[in-house]
Amino acid sequence: MTSHETAGHVAVVTGGARGIGLAIAKWFLAHGYRVALIDIDAATLRQTEQDLGNLEHVLALHCDVSVPQQVSGAIAHVEARFGRIDALVNNAGVAVFKPIVETTFEEFRHVLGTNLDGAFLCSQACIPVMRKHGSGSIVNIASISGLRASTLRVAYGTSKAALMHLTKQQAVELGTIGIRANCVAPGPVDTEMAKLVHSVAIRSDYYDTIPLNRYGTPEEIANAVGFLCSPAASFINGQFLAVDGGFDASGVGIPTLRKNLS
Repeated sequence: MTSHETAGHVAVVTGGARGIGLAIAKWFLAHGYRVALIDIDAATLRQTEQDLGNLEHVLALHCDVSVPQQVSGAIAHVEARFGRIDALVNNAGVAVFKPIVETTFEEFRHVLGTNLDGAFLCSQACIPVMRKHGSGSIVNIASISGLRASTLRVAYGTSKAALMHLTKQQAVELGTIGIRANCVAPGPVDTEMAKLVHSVAIRSDYYDTIPLNRYGTPEEIANAVGFLCSPAASFINGQFLAVDGGFDASGVGIPTLRKNLS
């Protein structure tokens, strides 16, 4: 895809101030899009806006995606500034890693409020703007944790599994008006947050389970998202794309047996 195909198009990226969201925003900018970054972390968002140094094509909006009034206000601002929305990437997410019996209802609702409610609210706000131009693409960032259960992820995994079904609902309803909806499910990704919370032992376990024997990069996730939003994916709708180095395909995985293959 060349940038002239999408010149003047507009992408909204939630959780866009850092990590995977920022990598996605940079992909869009490199392909001729104007980009609205939505994030709850005002300080990091301001710094990211300065670092990108592209005020003509970047709009940074402080917003809590779980609050309807803030979402509607932010999307109204995007339309007023750029006049259209062609792509929405629901990337904003939070996590609480605790056993089921120790996860409070408030923690459970906080995770679902951001990861699921946020995607619903942002999509609902963007759809009327996309509809004016007869097309659009929504990509929801889920997780391998939505495809396969894992320890300490009752809130996070449940929210991501629900987000995958929301994607199907969007695809079925919105396809009739020219708006596609798909889902990217990243495996372990080498973000700054992962570097902080994944111990050497945890990283080693992941390496043993992932057939490619490494973490993904934010840029690799961004490439998948960009493809799904591009004209090259014009007949792809309602699909889940695991960008995980084969993590989901490997099932339980027996590292010792796999090592015997090499």
